[in-house]
Amino acid sequence: MIRSLMLSLLAAVTTLALPATAPAQSAKPVPWVIAPNIGYGYDAHFKTWQYKMGTNNAGDLFKGAKKVPKNTLFFLGANGQLYMRTGPFLDGDGSFKFGPG
Repeated sequence: MIRSLMLSLLAAVTTLALPATAPAQSAKPVPWVIAPNIGYGYDAHFKTWQYKMGTNNAGDLFKGAKKVPKNTLFFLGANGQLYMRTGPFLDGDGSFKFGPG
């Protein structure tokens, strides 16, 4: 009885420990969910963060801030650095200009 229980527990742990594989690229791109009162950061260690924002120091937040132009593409280079490129990134048919194929 105990052996059967242990085998079941081991099977459950093994199943949960397997990493879920994600497809290399979605069939259709999904928009970012960027919400008001949330700040998004990219730190010196190449990690992204999400912060709950307040309004008590909003003036300081906007000092030096710039609007992101329309038609801006953000991407990570092979070196892990975050880049942005402004300008069209879609072809006339709506497909991604810099995609595979």
